[in-house]
Amino acid sequence: MTIVSSGPWLTPETHARLVRELAALRRSAAVERDGDDEIALHTHRQSRIRQIEDVLRVAVVGQDPPDDGVAEPGMVLTVEYDDGDTETFLLGMRDEAGHGDLEVYSPDSPIGRALHGAKPGERREYRVPSGGAVHVALVRAEPYGRHRGATR
Repeated sequence: MTIVSSGPWLTPETHARLVRELAALRRSAAVERDGDDEIALHTHRQSRIRQIEDVLRVAVVGQDPPDDGVAEPGMVLTVEYDDGDTETFLLGMRDEAGHGDLEVYSPDSPIGRALHGAKPGERREYRVPSGGAVHVALVRAEPYGRHRGATR
């Protein structure tokens, strides 16, 4: 199945968590109180409600990208750095949580942007905040659903 949306990729668990958070925020927004602290809290709450609504409106939920080995959102990537260290992480929305030891990097992060579209064996470079360059090679990219099934 090919994903045509350009929205953020979410696991079903993260989608459900965001839906619950949105419901809780809407319930708490219905209880108005007076005071400067409540005004600031209300403004923050309304901002978070809009943020979650925007994400949920365009999100791709749990649809695995094609199992073609290409790095893209929804894929679990294994990479190797120049020093020989390897790392495995999910390329997905940074709000992802509850994946055990599996780290989550946003497609908009420096490493996410660098690796997007990479195939196994390709080397890419990205800049860190200090300005230095990091070189990384994609070892493997597999759909999150396949990775999750293998680790259960």
